[in-house]
Amino acid sequence: MSDKTPSELIDARIAELGDWRGATLAKLRALIHEADPEVTEEWKWRVPAWYHGGLLFTGESYKKSVKMTFAKGAALADPKGLFNSSLDGNVRRAIDFFEGDVLDEEGLKALFRAAVAHNLTG
Repeated sequence: MSDKTPSELIDARIAELGDWRGATLAKLRALIHEADPEVTEEWKWRVPAWYHGGLLFTGESYKKSVKMTFAKGAALADPKGLFNSSLDGNVRRAIDFFEGDVLDEEGLKALFRAAVAHNLTG
């Protein structure tokens, strides 16, 4: 068991990646905190996870992408069409980010807030 906090483990993952994936994960993390200052960070399944009223999403890193998986994404409206992965699932939805992608910051924050609202109203 690590003696580091979840936030420290996320910091370490971002630093360990050291490339565009780390920068993307760091930017997503910042947007999450802007959208919901009450969000809590956890380290689950060896990946960053964010909670408010339950699991909101995880931030996985792969060789060619960063994936943000929304635990209850299928229940969320996605007016900006940001979900581009796991679209056939009954519960989850995900967004895959690739090198060079420009983040729709306002669209992402709206989706983050919708995930929180869904968890809190249920």
